[in-house]
Amino acid sequence: MSEAVLENIRTRRVVREMTEQPVERAQIEAILEAARWAPSGGNLRPNRYIVIEDAETRRLIRLVSPGMFQKAPVLILICTNWEVAAEHNLPPTDRALLIDVGTAAQTMMLAAHALGLASGPVTSYSKEAVKMILNLPAAYSPEMFICIGHKAEIAQPGMRAWKKITWRDLTHWERFS
Repeated sequence: MSEAVLENIRTRRVVREMTEQPVERAQIEAILEAARWAPSGGNLRPNRYIVIEDAETRRLIRLVSPGMFQKAPVLILICTNWEVAAEHNLPPTDRALLIDVGTAAQTMMLAAHALGLASGPVTSYSKEAVKMILNLPAAYSPEMFICIGHKAEIAQPGMRAWKKITWRDLTHWERFS
């Protein structure tokens, strides 16, 4: 693994304050291309992405999203397409579907960071309201927003760990002692 990849992983942060500066279309497409390469259980690719740039639509979504502190110029909604899951007899409780959302989200946030953009996930919102605002098909379930934008210069620092945690603090070898 290259040092550049590790540095991108180490320095990526959730950003809560963004400017209204537009994000270039090529950058959004590069983030979506990265998401396409995220791991997917059984390589089934049940995730679908909705890109929201329209200011009024973003305003409506923020009204039903208490967890969305960002006023990001771009929102990418990760949806699960339940028709894909049904085609492969995956039950709604299959954890691979949630893992697919998580790997896509992390991949998008790392790609955004590599492009010099800020990002942050949002999972606190009314799913039913979002479905209505975006006119989602019945088979699409909104799972997570990724806010994309440019970091505000006055951005407040993110959440801090209570103490510095190393990988050794999180890892056990073979079994618990």
